[in-house]
Amino acid sequence: MPEPVASAVPSPCRNICVVKRGLCTGCWRTLDEIAAWPTASDPERRAIIQRANSRNPR
Repeated sequence: MPEPVASAVPSPCRNICVVKRGLCTGCWRTLDEIAAWPTASDPERRAIIQRANSRNPR
């Protein structure tokens, strides 16, 4: 298993973890994105956040 990566990009987790249709309704990440987060590089984390923000219905 890959080691977690030290990063300057904070997690978008809001501790409101309710998964509906494969998306967390707190941060709007997919389950795959949540699982990838600990070992993702900063550019990968920024891309995850950008995709998640595009899913946010607000």
